[in-house]
Amino acid sequence: EVQLVESGGGLVQAGGSLRLSCAASGFTFADYAIGWFRQDPGKEREGVSCISSNDGSTYYIDSVKGRFTISSDNAKNTVYLQMNSLKPEDTAVYYCALKRGYSASYYPIEYDYWGQGTQVTVSS
Repeated sequence: EVQLVESGGGLVQAGGSLRLSCAASGFTFADYAIGWFRQDPGKEREGVSCISSNDGSTYYIDSVKGRFTISSDNAKNTVYLQMNSLKPEDTAVYYCALKRGYSASYYPIEYDYWGQGTQVTVSS
């Protein structure tokens, strides 16, 4: 069974930083992509960033470019999301998710497995 566990959320002031972690286990397939998503109550889940197992290609939505960085540590089976210059509008529950196949996607329905989420709150 595939399991994803997020950690690293918390409360920060605007302009601060957080580093989220996603520890993955229980899968053996080589081709996959892992994405970070976020969701505030009453809003749709939004794709934020994605990294592919094929060549490590990374993708970001425009609102986080230059502020967020996705990376992976294959030895630890962990994906990270470094978030700098945080803004109040970044406040959300952040989820990591895994899809089979290495093509990147911002669409939640294309992902097969999800973590439990970690809360990020940015105060003004």
